[in-house]
Amino acid sequence: MTGRTIRVLIADDQMMVREGFSVLLNAMPDIEVVGEAVNGREAVARVRELAPDVVLMDIRMPELNGIEATREIVAADGAAKVLVLTTFDLDEYVYQALRAGASGFLLKDASARQLADGVRVVAAGEALLAPSITKRLITEFSKLSDAPRLMPSAQAAYGELTERETEVLVLIAQGLSNAEIAGRLVVAESTIKTHVSRILVKLGLRDRTQAAVFAYEARLVTPG
Repeated sequence: MTGRTIRVLIADDQMMVREGFSVLLNAMPDIEVVGEAVNGREAVARVRELAPDVVLMDIRMPELNGIEATREIVAADGAAKVLVLTTFDLDEYVYQALRAGASGFLLKDASARQLADGVRVVAAGEALLAPSITKRLITEFSKLSDAPRLMPSAQAAYGELTERETEVLVLIAQGLSNAEIAGRLVVAESTIKTHVSRILVKLGLRDRTQAAVFAYEARLVTPG
């Protein structure tokens, strides 16, 4: 995203939240709020209309909630990345939003700097979540008795991974960064980046957060 302004859409049913985030983000030289939405249905329509780079998506909204809106936006195969807004960092709905294709989440009480940095990270195509937070969140909900398991199509895709790619996937889910994985496997960090890219392509995933979700649902990592 370097060299051009990051276009942001804010979807939240609370006017004060939308206005507050708009003021904070528009104060940044490299970020522009191009539109707002008061519910999930409007968010989906505004994404089609405005083609933002990042959508700040509240989870609890009328008509169409943030989880379903995220699923529709991701399914449309556009460039927009979804950054979920939540009040609690271990909200079950956040886990569902990550499964739906969100690139990460932010707490609504995030500082102006955290908000702007989060938008930049997601716009750059990375998962916002720090590995330790990803692990904590997914582990919590993988403990549930009704935790989702892989669909047959996903199981087939998993079978296409090489032994080394599977090893890298497990380490991603355990919360290790590319540099840490490289150190663990005694290879160059660039090699790990290549493995990660291939994993995402083979599994049809968008980012590391989705890869971690996949690894837990495949039971490659034991929660806890």
